[in-house]
Amino acid sequence: MTVKGLKVPEGVTNSLQILAGKVSEPRFQLAKGAIERLFSSTLSRASDGSIFVITGDIPAMWLRDSTWQVRPLLASASDPEVTEIIADVLRRQIEYVLIDPYANAFNPAADGNCWHKDFIDQSPWVFERKFELDSLAAVLDLSLRLYFESGHKTHFSKRYSEAVKVILDLLEREQEHVPGTYRFFRENVREFDYLSHDGFGSPVARTGMVWSGFRPSDDACKYGYLIPANAHMAKVLEQLSDLPDEVFGETQSKLRAREISVEIKAGILEHGIVEIAGKKIYAYECDGLGNYLLQDDANIPSLLSLPYLGVCSELDPIYLNTREFILSSSNPYFYSGAVLTGLGSQHTPENQVWPLGIAMQGITSASEIEIEECLKLLELSHAGTNQMHESVGMDNPRIFTREWFSWADMTFYHLLLKSVNLI
Repeated sequence: MTVKGLKVPEGVTNSLQILAGKVSEPRFQLAKGAIERLFSSTLSRASDGSIFVITGDIPAMWLRDSTWQVRPLLASASDPEVTEIIADVLRRQIEYVLIDPYANAFNPAADGNCWHKDFIDQSPWVFERKFELDSLAAVLDLSLRLYFESGHKTHFSKRYSEAVKVILDLLEREQEHVPGTYRFFRENVREFDYLSHDGFGSPVARTGMVWSGFRPSDDACKYGYLIPANAHMAKVLEQLSDLPDEVFGETQSKLRAREISVEIKAGILEHGIVEIAGKKIYAYECDGLGNYLLQDDANIPSLLSLPYLGVCSELDPIYLNTREFILSSSNPYFYSGAVLTGLGSQHTPENQVWPLGIAMQGITSASEIEIEECLKLLELSHAGTNQMHESVGMDNPRIFTREWFSWADMTFYHLLLKSVNLI
């Protein structure tokens, strides 16, 4: 059983008050609405004290979405109440990883609710069981950021250690990727809602990277090695391996994490970087057999989001080349219309720009001018609803998918904090 709604902590209220004196009233109201909806409508306290987080207008908790929804709260991490809330979200995430590390979304109770029952033995806790590598990286990321930015460390518990071992086992298994370990097939749905090749996905060669069935959009990977997800995983594994023993003393797990991180990075260098028109850029996906995909998607992790993930700096040369490519017509999911310009996704109709992508463009920019342009676009994107959507018509923002998308709400909040140097 969960009790919906939490009081906004004093630390977050203080951040809003500072914002009120630094940004325009319309922007402040958007930020205030995002925070109020997060605490009143997305966060629910369970009987065990952990916190369940819905992604917006879908009543399930995605491991990835929930991480990025609460990450901006770390700007208020000096408030112990804020750090405890984040730790309680993480506690819920850890239990879900232990229930099923291949699942991407979960229920607040073992009630059997699901988007689609794709596995005979699917746990009643599992809302959807699409294996997305970024889901596991997001859980580790939240645990590490909570420690690095606040000093909080009680979340490095016995259950956390168990979950890390489960994650490492899965990563090692999917570095080898024997197709029989995971099959995902649905009938009478879009072709990217299930894996190709009879549900096993297209063939891959061993590269050191970790195979992923699906992208953070919940769409199937065309080629099994999703570069932004692998780059993010390599980063968090490296950070995990460097934790002091008094914080995380699982020596064997730290050694395994370091080894996998090194192997992933080597795989990306060898297979995930290509040269286009004389410039080296990151591919979005590859298979180790010579095939690769040049594009980017608004969902995070994306190639655009690599600095946000801590993978590289905003001024890294290969990143800048990649950014130039993906924010251009060369990227099939970059749209430029009469009102909005930015990244879209295969997940939504053509010519639909994602506010999430616009916000990430601003967050990863070193240009104050570009940050301001992104904020202006986000103000135009909500079409008077005063909340962020999943995707919005590039020529007409009144055409949109999902009335309320909390992940986009909170990524806007993150960008606004950055614009006035509060994060």
